[in-house]
Amino acid sequence: MPTGGGKSLTFQIPALASEGLCIVITPLIALMKDQVNSLKKKGIKAITVYSGLTMEEIDIALDNCIYGDYKFLYCSPERLGTEMFRARVNKMNISLIAVDEAHCISQWGYDFRPSYLKIIELRKILPDIPILALTATATPKVVDDIIDKLEFREKNVFQISFERKNLVYMVRETEDKLKTLIKLFTSVQGSGIVYVRNRQKTKEIAQFLIKNNLSADFYHAGLSDEMRTHKQNQWMSGKIRIIVATNAFGMGIDKPDVRMVVHYDMPDSPEAYFQEAGRAGRDENKAFAVLLYNNSDKLSAEKRVETNFPEIKTIKNVYNALGNYFQVPYGAGKNVAYDFNLIEFATNYKFNIHTAYSSLKVLEQEGYIELTDDLNNPSKVHFLVSRDDLYRFQVSNLAFDSFIKLLLRSYEGLFTNYVNIDENLLAKRVNTSQDNIYKYLSKLASSKILHYIPRKNNPVIVFTEERLEDKALHITYEEYTGRKNRYVEKLETILHYASTHNKCRSQILLSYFGEKDPFRCGQCDVCQKRNELDISKYEFDLIVEEFKKELGTPVPLQTLVDKHSQRFGEEKLLKVIRWLLDNEKLKYTNENWLEWVKHN
Repeated sequence: MPTGGGKSLTFQIPALASEGLCIVITPLIALMKDQVNSLKKKGIKAITVYSGLTMEEIDIALDNCIYGDYKFLYCSPERLGTEMFRARVNKMNISLIAVDEAHCISQWGYDFRPSYLKIIELRKILPDIPILALTATATPKVVDDIIDKLEFREKNVFQISFERKNLVYMVRETEDKLKTLIKLFTSVQGSGIVYVRNRQKTKEIAQFLIKNNLSADFYHAGLSDEMRTHKQNQWMSGKIRIIVATNAFGMGIDKPDVRMVVHYDMPDSPEAYFQEAGRAGRDENKAFAVLLYNNSDKLSAEKRVETNFPEIKTIKNVYNALGNYFQVPYGAGKNVAYDFNLIEFATNYKFNIHTAYSSLKVLEQEGYIELTDDLNNPSKVHFLVSRDDLYRFQVSNLAFDSFIKLLLRSYEGLFTNYVNIDENLLAKRVNTSQDNIYKYLSKLASSKILHYIPRKNNPVIVFTEERLEDKALHITYEEYTGRKNRYVEKLETILHYASTHNKCRSQILLSYFGEKDPFRCGQCDVCQKRNELDISKYEFDLIVEEFKKELGTPVPLQTLVDKHSQRFGEEKLLKVIRWLLDNEKLKYTNENWLEWVKHN
């Protein structure tokens, strides 16, 4: 189903109607958190397990899935292969396994993750549990690969059309993108998103929009959790009209009345574009998906290939530096999570930051490490003692009594689970400083009364294999080159989408996702030009079909017109011929002889 089509309901409703627990596998930690928070607000018990949580947090979460009445366990694919997970999953009463973002299991997919290949191991542990795989961005080849990798007994695909009839796809070729941006948001009312490729640009463009009297703000993964939440809420509530963001913005966002999504920079693939553009018009009213494009975008795309695929020697150097950075001995470190600061790492080892990041992504695709996005994990607390032992501690340590009561009044579930806390909120409630709150929590932690995990914002790196020596680190040239070629192919497809003037934008996207003979949308910028001919779509298509039958070999222009003038009229025929010539569908082979252009 397309983005925003309601895929989550296809597993949430059956899971709620059944006895037991539904395991939801997804690689997107931000989306995982959003969905769990949404379920909790509805009174549905859901829990998350992902890299970046402590062993104690994961231990308690899995125990709650066995002994509590939880309905959903959202889990990252990397956790499936751990001994702790394997030892507990057999004891859970599982009703369904839902594999979200299922395209990640395919090397042909939009964002291949080797950890997804471990999902099949759940089949062996839980052979009788049904599996549902979901995606918004699978080509026919990827669909077949998902079925194969998950060992479905038969091909059983439920698919609705990706066509969004209310969404108008546009490409604007412009040398002045900022000026075009102002024109777009002046001509279309309502809220919007502008997607850009780097964090600095989000701020610069937002400030430019504000200077031009447009309500705007910026958003990226480098902002604090509080700041991101604040900006998101301001935009969701309509207090801010336009959000300028990296692709970190959008996962779990369900704002139905977005009237325009603009891509200021070229995305990496049709999948990325389709997913991000699809955040417009979810209320099924008219909305616009606009891609800004000029010749420099093509040059940038070519440079991006080199940046995203460093030399294998460089990748190995980054891997070795990573082991030294964390001081991991050879043969150690497997499944250990390390807080990671990319800028510090790149600076310490004199790597270009983009080269270092791309090398880490390759190492992740090869299955050697896992690199999470910025976690933005709030502080957490869990009591290690029973209620009776805590009471005895309060009686004999009166200095802590008031603070412990504050915790118990402010948060529920502290004895059974790790609970998110806000030190700032606690400080305000008793009119003290955050530093005092931190001291109380630290002292109680050192006394083994509770476990306190301070706020964490950095990404996390996990060595999914023990640290290897250079000679044991294999990056297969053929597979690496194949992955690079697939990336180039997707990039060329989106470049073709941006630069073409003669095929309906919607048709290009729908054909890419495997829809057979999709209809012309009649409203994208290409279709609008064709509509100016003042000929109905039906008549235009009839004329073109007649021409295709005859123009396999050159035919004189006048002969062609004379043959069909009685049926269609000479004026309409000449208009269609002029359009086909302008859009390189037809060509003159010599004076006044026409021939169909073969590549069309």
